[in-house]
This record gives sequence, C-alpha cells and structure tokens, in this order.
Amino acid sequence: MKNEWRVLVGVCVVVVGIYGCAAHTDPWESPSQSAADCYYNLLVQGFRAGHLSLKKDVPPGLTQLADPYDPGANALYRAAPYCLHDLSYYKGRLYLYFGVTPALIFLWPFVALTGHYLFSGQTSAIFCAVGFLAGAGVLRALWRRYFPEVSVWVVATGTLAFGLGAGVPLMLPRSGVYEVAVSCGYMLTMLSLGAIWCALHEPERRQSCWWLAAASAAYGLAVAARPSLLFGAIILLVPVVQARQERRPVWALLAAGIGPITFIGLGMMLYNAMRFDSPFEFGLDYILAAFRPIARQYFRWRYLWFNFRVYFFEPVRWSARFPFVHEISVPPSPAGYARVEAPFGVLTNSPLVWLALAVPLAWRRRSGQEASTLRWFVTGVALLLGTCVLTLLFFESATIRYEVEFLPTLVLLAAVGVLGLDRALAERLAWRRAARFGWGLLLGFSVAFNLFASVVRYAEADNDLGAVFLGQGKVQEAMSQFEQTLRLEPDCAQAHNNLGIALAQTGSIEEAIAQCEQALQIKPDFAEAHNNLGAVFLGQGRLQEAISHYEQALRIKPDYAQAHDKLGIALAQTGKFEEAIAHYKRALQINPDYAEAHYDLGVAFENVERETEAIDQYEKALRIYPDYVGAHVNLGNAFLRIGKVTEATEEYEQALRINPNYAEAYSNLGAILQRLGKLPEAVARYEQALRIKPDYVEAHFNLGLALEKLGRTPEAIEHYEQVLKLRPDYPPATKALARLRAGQTGR
Repeated sequence: MKNEWRVLVGVCVVVVGIYGCAAHTDPWESPSQSAADCYYNLLVQGFRAGHLSLKKDVPPGLTQLADPYDPGANALYRAAPYCLHDLSYYKGRLYLYFGVTPALIFLWPFVALTGHYLFSGQTSAIFCAVGFLAGAGVLRALWRRYFPEVSVWVVATGTLAFGLGAGVPLMLPRSGVYEVAVSCGYMLTMLSLGAIWCALHEPERRQSCWWLAAASAAYGLAVAARPSLLFGAIILLVPVVQARQERRPVWALLAAGIGPITFIGLGMMLYNAMRFDSPFEFGLDYILAAFRPIARQYFRWRYLWFNFRVYFFEPVRWSARFPFVHEISVPPSPAGYARVEAPFGVLTNSPLVWLALAVPLAWRRRSGQEASTLRWFVTGVALLLGTCVLTLLFFESATIRYEVEFLPTLVLLAAVGVLGLDRALAERLAWRRAARFGWGLLLGFSVAFNLFASVVRYAEADNDLGAVFLGQGKVQEAMSQFEQTLRLEPDCAQAHNNLGIALAQTGSIEEAIAQCEQALQIKPDFAEAHNNLGAVFLGQGRLQEAISHYEQALRIKPDYAQAHDKLGIALAQTGKFEEAIAHYKRALQINPDYAEAHYDLGVAFENVERETEAIDQYEKALRIYPDYVGAHVNLGNAFLRIGKVTEATEEYEQALRINPNYAEAYSNLGAILQRLGKLPEAVARYEQALRIKPDYVEAHFNLGLALEKLGRTPEAIEHYEQVLKLRPDYPPATKALARLRAGQTGR
C-alpha cells in the first residue's frame, strides 16, 4: 500500500509541477505586469469597495462616444493602455460577464487573508491542480473498489494521461480572464463528480444526501463560473434515478440534488439584476469587443458540423523542427461564425481517448449491484461529457480553452476503459502485454502532443508580451521576448514579423526587412508582414517598394483597411492625391470608424484645397476618438486657413489640454496671437514650443519675426541663424537675416 501511494503521489507531483511551470498570464490583460490589474482582481477590488463593478476608471473618451459598443469606435479603449477588451460597459461602469465564482470562492478570500493578489496564470494553475487532484482521486477510488487486480502502474499511467493528455497544459501558458473562468469550472465539475461518486457508494442514506448536496453546491458554483455548463447539471439526478430504480426513498435525495444549485442559480439571477437590470443578462449585450454584441448569433444549428470537425477530427500540422506541431488547417467556416482559436481534433491528436470505447468492459462479468453502481457513475461522467460537447458544437466560436470543458471527462472515461481492458485480459497474459503496449503508445503520443503544443502556446505568450512591450515603447524588452519566442518556435511567422517592426524602430532597417521577409518565407500569404514591410519602406522614403508591398497585402486580403490607409499615405507622398483619396475612402467603407483614415483623408483633401471636406473628416475623426491630438491641430489649421480664428484657437487649446507637450499647437497659437498683434503672448507660445522641440524650424523663424517687431533685434538674429543651421536652404530666414544685418550696418 505504501508503495502504491508513492507511485501515485509521484505522478501527481509531476503533473502539478508541470502546471506550475507552464502557467503564464496573458499579457494583454495586465500590460502593467501588476497582478492587481488582472480583471478578476479588479472585480475583487470592486467588491471590497462595496459595489459590483470593477474598480477601474472609465476613460472619458469612451463615455463621449455616440455608440460605445461600435467595435471601430471603441477599438482604442480595448487596447493598451486602457485594456477594456471583453469587459461589459453599462451605465457608466465596467463589469465582468465572466462568472463570479473565482472571485467569491478564492480570489477575494486570498486577498483578505494575505493582502496580495495572484496573477491569472497562478490562479488558473491552482484551479487546474485542484481539479486534476479531484479527478485523480476519483480514478484511484475506481481502481481500489472495482479493479484491485490491476497494477498500480496502470493506474499511474491513467492518472498521467488525465493530467497531461486532457488539454490543460495547452491552456495554461496563455491564461487570462477566460482561462480563470474555464479552469474554475473544470475544478468544480471534478469536485462535483467526486461528490457524486461518494453519494452513489455511500450506504447510509443521510450521508448520501449530504454528498449529493455537496455535489449540487459544487456544480452550481461551476455554472456560476461557466454558464455554458448548465445542462451538465443533469448529472445531479443520477443518484436520484439510481435510488428510484432500487426502490429506495428519493425525495430527500432529490431535495439535496436540486436545492443548493437552485439557491445558487437564484443568487446569480439577483447578481445579474443588480448589475444589468435583468436576471437573465450576464453582460454579453454590453461587451466591448471586436464585434457588435447585439448582432451576434451565439448558438446556431449550422455551426454543429463545423465544430464537430474542428474539435474531434482536424489534425494538427507536424514538422521536423521543434516543437514539431502547428495549428490545424481551418476548414471553411459557416456564415455568421466568429473565430477559431487554436483548437485541435481530440480523436486525431489525443488518440488515447479512443479507449473510452472500451468502457463496457469495466462491468463485464460483475454481479448485478456492483455492475449497476459502476454503470451509474460512468453514465454520469458520460452525461457530463455529452452535454458539454453538445453546447460547444452549437456555439459560434471554437477555442482551445473550451476543450478543457469536455476533454478531461473524455480522458477519464478512456482511463476507465484502460482499467476495464486490463482487467478483462487478466488471464491472457500475452494479450494483456500487447494491449498495454498499444495503449501505452497511444498515451505517449497523446501526452507528447499536449506538451509539444504547450511549448507553442508558451511561445505565443512570449510573442504577445513582446507586442505589449512594443506598444508601450519598450523596444529592447519587446525584442527580447520576440527572440525568446523564436528560440522556442523558430517558424513563428508572427514573431519574425514583430521582431522586424521592433528592429525598424531601433533604426536597424536591413535587419528589420530580413525578419519580415523571413515571416513571408514561412507564411507567404501573411498580409500583415507585407503591410509592415510597406511601413518600413515608407519610413525610409522608398515609396515604390512600400506601394508594392501594400498592394500585395491587399491582393491577399482585399478588405485590409489599414493597408488601404497606408497605401493612401504612400501614394499621397508621390503626389497621387486622387488615388490616395480613393484608398482612404475604401478603408472607411470597410471600417467607418477608422479615425486615422478619416484624419489621413482630411490631410489629402487639404492638399487638393478642399478645405470644407477636410474639416468634415477631422471632425469625424474626433467624434470617434475625442483625444486625437493631431486631428485637433489639423482642424485648427484648417479653420485658420478659412479665417475662423476663434474656432482654430479652441482646437489648439483642446490639443494642449490632451497633450501639454505638443509643440505644434503652441507654435500655431503663437501665430494666431501674432496675427492679433499680441506679440509678448506670441513670443511666450513660441518659446514653449521650442522648449519642447528645440529643432522646430518654423517656431524659430516665427519667434524671430515676433522679436523683430518688438525691437529685440539681436534675439531675432539669433533665431534666424538657428533656422539656417537647421535648414540652410530656408529662403525667408536668409532674407530676414540679410535685412536685419543691413539695418545694423546702416546704423
């Protein structure tokens, strides 16, 4: 017995240790790298402050949007530094539509006891570890009660398969708010299964009721974490139906099974009503996402076959280079389908699960009562599997984390199948050895696939963290992350592309071009890499090469709004303003709320002297993004050109309220004050502009003019001379300097 415990505990330590090493917090959720900023911790902070919303400020710009749920309009606020993606926004507050359970049962008590916050990766790893240990406990109980003749090593390998072959290692490397909810649901369903096992095998009626009540409470909390698990609550009726068939009293069991989960369900409805004024609203209709929430078709019959293929049959692509696996080739999706995020066909990539077909061997040649109880428990596991699978098959997205809602139960059934097979062949040693060799190969392949694929996911997390650093201007840190990604996954086209962007920002242009070209060698249809190569060439003034890459990006992805916009910029720089305008307009047809395209179109209209249309585009850009400093300044410039001095002044001042270090706004305000004859005030504005931007040629020249009018000739000469140092071919400064020097000579 002691040796058996050592073996099983050793396996559990290995699995939990791998979970701990694999766990990695998804960086988009907390770009600050502070655990307190993770979504669930913000919810805990809200609870502790006495309200149901997150303790997170709503950006003023979001509140000013005409339609805050418009994905184009709210895109700025979903990204860093605001990080509001997939939060629900209702009546001026931010909420989670993800289940409340993780905050209630773990994160809030943890903070209250320790004063510290956990990252999402740590939280997910803890939930998955508890869920695994609960499932491993059920597997051991099955072995000890029904399969004592089976070797402990068979049970150990089954436990290893349950821990490392059930998709959990693939979920943990990119753990954010989604994975916290999924892992919490996984933990609680496993605990519920364990309690149902005890209820089925407890001979004393009172104790059986208590165990079923515990299962009901655990499953109710699982639903509060993941409402998609709701239909799996049918497993709570298994002990009730068993008791009825055996002609035992069922009312106490029925109350124990439905009471706690009903109470929790009513609590969820009250929670929803207090947040969204409806007991049935979880916040899905108010989320800030890359789609308009009210238009989504979440569950449809037409998604069923596509999801079935993706979740069960689509194989990953293998290569000869570590980490050997690549994502599946996604088949054409049905109309209205949202996204596919790195799932895999479990039957082709975790072939151990085929052994679930051997489950009937588990009750072969058993007495009636013994076989009946075992069948009832396996039926409960199968019902949980079936309801979870059916729910996901009708859903409009397929992601790798969703597989954790059904794959562990399928692997648990496969482990029962292994135990049944080993027991059935107990007296046929040669066949038993052959069977062990066969399912050992399946297990080894399944575990190896999960571990190799987890390396890919870990590399993707490093790449994402690099992208966050890049967005924060931390270029060296970003490059380090991209290089780490490429050490783990040399064929990661996205990391090559991102490294190219970072290198371009450091001025390493040739290396940047080489990285983007490497990305295109790996993935020839990578429109984003063409777009980024275009940006590199555009920054170098190599306009024809930039135009060529933007056009290639658009051949691959005709509705690529950003490529249309950037191609317009390149064409405008060659003087082809009408062609540029056509591309800006196309970008806005694709994404009407593309603020930068409105701005660029305004600039193009200015260049062809269509001031009224330029003003209209700048105003549209500002309706979408009220804090767009460049649009405020250009709108002020346009107003100034048509003589609206007051309006121009207001725009420049608004730009400075948003960004007090915007040199052009100070200089332009100086020009207005100079025009109005307020020379000392104009001088002060020019000087502010030059403190921010000492090499600002126009500000030096205009300051020289103002000083000249004030009679401060030596200072004016200094500024004209500074202009010519910065730009020797600036004729107005040459003439002004010659005039002043001639005047001094004449005196």
